[in-house]
Amino acid sequence: MRLQTALHAVFPPECLTCEARVDTDFALCGACWIETPFITGAICQLCGVGLPGADEEEDLHCDDCRSIARPWHRGRAVFSYGGNARSMVLALKHGDRPAIARAAGGWLARAAAPLVTPQTVIVPIPLHWMRLAKRRYNQSALLAQALGRAIEIPVLPDAIQRHVATASLDGLDREARFKMVSDCIRPHPRHSVDLVGKDVILVDDVMTSGATFAAATQACRQAGAITTCVIALARVAKDA
Repeated sequence: MRLQTALHAVFPPECLTCEARVDTDFALCGACWIETPFITGAICQLCGVGLPGADEEEDLHCDDCRSIARPWHRGRAVFSYGGNARSMVLALKHGDRPAIARAAGGWLARAAAPLVTPQTVIVPIPLHWMRLAKRRYNQSALLAQALGRAIEIPVLPDAIQRHVATASLDGLDREARFKMVSDCIRPHPRHSVDLVGKDVILVDDVMTSGATFAAATQACRQAGAITTCVIALARVAKDA
């Protein structure tokens, strides 16, 4: 009997969110899958938010991305920030549930497929060292590593750094968010050389206004990256 089979006999795989029995590790049961708002069909090509319509088109942009100058090239998101998706993001971020990042690797890979080039590297949104010490892990780095394994692309976790400890962005409006993070991320003094001549995919758990992605994109550009795309596990929509 294989070790995995033996382990499943003693500890059957459970759904990531409700602990119902499932067939494989790091999976959702049917009921929780239905309650998870995966983004499908028409999307904004800059932030990945779902749009009315069934077909993905190259020139679709949401109202936010028409009114804000996005410094990155293209963007994607796995699901809308609500329902079961919100529960998973919060469990990953604050509930010490790294298994959710393992499960998200395949979801991120499918969403990120149009963004990948032969020069692509993956970079997570960094945490300031004080917040990292408190939380013990960077959830965006876990997601980036899972994506990297799924599509076999190098992950550069230290290419950029958050050198200013900003307060939480929760509850701030768009203007305040952009002001808060405008100068808080920079190329790493030693490791950013790995970005020269590369196409970067930035990874984060949630995109709300896009302010953090914008600051990180500027840092990648300063380091010599050719293009930058962004992907979030969840995208907060206007009506969320």
